[in-house]
Amino acid sequence: MRIAVFPGSFDPITLGHYDIVERAAPLFDKIIIAIGQNSQKKYMFSLEQRKEFIQKTFKDFPNVEVDSFEGLTIDYCQSKKVNFILRGLRNPADFEFEKAIAQTNRTLTHDNKIETIFLLTSAGKSFISSSIVREIISFKGHYELLVPDSVRV
Repeated sequence: MRIAVFPGSFDPITLGHYDIVERAAPLFDKIIIAIGQNSQKKYMFSLEQRKEFIQKTFKDFPNVEVDSFEGLTIDYCQSKKVNFILRGLRNPADFEFEKAIAQTNRTLTHDNKIETIFLLTSAGKSFISSSIVREIISFKGHYELLVPDSVRV
């Protein structure tokens, strides 16, 4: 079975995230959208809210499930016996950062290789980031064009 983990904080999920999952869904038997938790980080939305946003967004995708984890993504993948990590790339800076993580993950899993699969975000969505959306929300701006309908505050 081809199972991919799509890790992130998803604070909140954006149309860029949606674009990646929608395009990856036919490529994998299952995609686990894994919400990483970092006790040092301040989130705008609670874990429960983020899970709900994602579950509502992908309710019509039978091969997409939502989970959460703490710690290293690679440890989570190994605990789930997953061989693929799905990542979206918006720009060259994303590529350099994600490449370093992917190479580190391959080193850390020496005998049980976990491959990172990169998808380029569609051009019309490549400018969207959760941090930009949070900023717009905090100033009561019109963020609705950047997120799935399930994200309403």
